[in-house]
Amino acid sequence: MADERRLGEMSFMTVAEVAEVMRVSKMTVYRLVHSGELPSVRVGRSFRVPEKAVQDYLRDSYHGTA
Repeated sequence: MADERRLGEMSFMTVAEVAEVMRVSKMTVYRLVHSGELPSVRVGRSFRVPEKAVQDYLRDSYHGTA
């Protein structure tokens, strides 16, 4: 039951939305999805990426300047 609640609270983004937020091409997002660097769920022929996964990816990839 707790897992169902968590799933219902999750927010998903389309590949196009992820590309816009990350300021990269959709092809780059597809590469990240297919390589497993960016977790996703397949819905029919398209992919949905959890919003939290995008935030985590950007946070973990951030390199501050000295």
